[in-house]
Amino acid sequence: MNDARERKFRQAAFVYLHVGLLYEASVWAMARRGLLPEGRGPAWLWLLLGAAIVAAIFWGLWSRKSVWLARVVWGLHALRVPPLIEGAFFPAADAVVPAAGYKAALVVVLVNLAMLARAGWDL
Repeated sequence: MNDARERKFRQAAFVYLHVGLLYEASVWAMARRGLLPEGRGPAWLWLLLGAAIVAAIFWGLWSRKSVWLARVVWGLHALRVPPLIEGAFFPAADAVVPAAGYKAALVVVLVNLAMLARAGWDL
């Protein structure tokens, strides 16, 4: 693998790490305000599972430089775009999360998609 391709995977790994930090911080903030759905388990469990997923994907991108992992994660993250657009630009009247939070997440997810695409399809 050439240096430019390796750099793309390292960048994708670190951008994904930042996406993970955003979601971990969101879970933490929502848990502190009692906004997490009841009946789905304690917040610490979701934080732990989220950290494990972020660590595994970071490792897969950084160390393994897995093209298929980049593509699969790109596909899963692309599914986040419609709900983020809805929350950012068409929020429900009773929305508890401000539209600005969705807008920030949308920007981060779109940057992540771009970096994953560069690594996964060598753009």
